[in-house]
Amino acid sequence: MSEGKRYRTALAKIDRETDYTLTDAVPLIKQISTAKFDETIEMHFRLGIDPRHSDQQVRSTVMLPHGTGKTVRVLVFAEGEAARAAEAAGADIIADDSVIERIQKENWMDFDAALATPSMMPKVGRVARILGPRGLMPNPKAGTVVQAEDIERAVQELKAGRVEFRNDKTGNLHVPVGKASFSEQQLMENVQAVIDAVMRQRPSSVKGKYVRRLIITPTMGPGLRVDFSDYRTMM
Repeated sequence: MSEGKRYRTALAKIDRETDYTLTDAVPLIKQISTAKFDETIEMHFRLGIDPRHSDQQVRSTVMLPHGTGKTVRVLVFAEGEAARAAEAAGADIIADDSVIERIQKENWMDFDAALATPSMMPKVGRVARILGPRGLMPNPKAGTVVQAEDIERAVQELKAGRVEFRNDKTGNLHVPVGKASFSEQQLMENVQAVIDAVMRQRPSSVKGKYVRRLIITPTMGPGLRVDFSDYRTMM
């Protein structure tokens, strides 16, 4: 079956005008995930924020109870004892001056997440314009700039399924919540963890509806609109 036919077949199983409850949406999203690979399931939030204002930025992290289903390659900008702690915790890459130079000269980014100690941030700043647009720049607000004594915990959390989220310039959030191969219960618990985390980050300056629309979608399939009326704080 071609991708076009597969997409149309999936589309025929859903109603694009219906807001599905999570109880209905999760099993249906698994049903329409028919690609030949294990598709990522993502949540897309349309937020009622004005991203032009610094006091209406939504950025944080969430620990997914069942992880993302993806092996995460973690890079740590650290030296000395912090570097040794990161390596012992399972970090894939310890970034010294030579790695920073490689990123700077070659745009090398063969990793999925990055941490840094505060003392390394002046050096990391040299590659901020490269890492930033790709969501890989360590940032205190995202919990990715950490003290040496917290490196082990931070590496282990990233490996276990800690996900960073932040709004884009249009006021949307895009968050992976697992794989199509996850059980319905696993996906449901991950989805609820993300919703709770996003709601905790509601800026106090936002007036009216905070979450205007919520979509759940597989990598290669159509999205389902989600009815979040049970989440009163979203309204």
